[in-house]
Amino acid sequence: MALKLDGMSPKELSALIKDAQARMVTARAGQIDSVRAKIDALLKAEGLQLAEVYPGRGGKPGKRAGAGVPKYRNPTNPAQTWTGHGMKPAWFRAALKKPGITEASLQIDGQPPAKPPRATKKAPVKRAAKKASK
Repeated sequence: MALKLDGMSPKELSALIKDAQARMVTARAGQIDSVRAKIDALLKAEGLQLAEVYPGRGGKPGKRAGAGVPKYRNPTNPAQTWTGHGMKPAWFRAALKKPGITEASLQIDGQPPAKPPRATKKAPVKRAAKKASK
């Protein structure tokens, strides 16, 4: 379909662009549905799950790949955990305000985390002074 854009007014061009963008969204959604149906049929024919083909995808929604292993657990609600990375959750901060509660006591295994080895400074290398030969 060939359109002559040269003779169109800005208003007509704007309407054409909006129509084309709407059709593009519809066409893209149709393409995605078609590909998804083909993938689902292929997986079903092979007896596989998406998570088997692409580990880390198709898993639990809301969990990003590599989210980390939880290190701390809320004693009042064991479903709430925290990896120790990022901002401290509200339950963690509130628990630390209670007497007798420490970070170590909130750890899942009950043991304080192993401290990483400290970087040691290397001793400066002494170089032999060059003797000036005359």
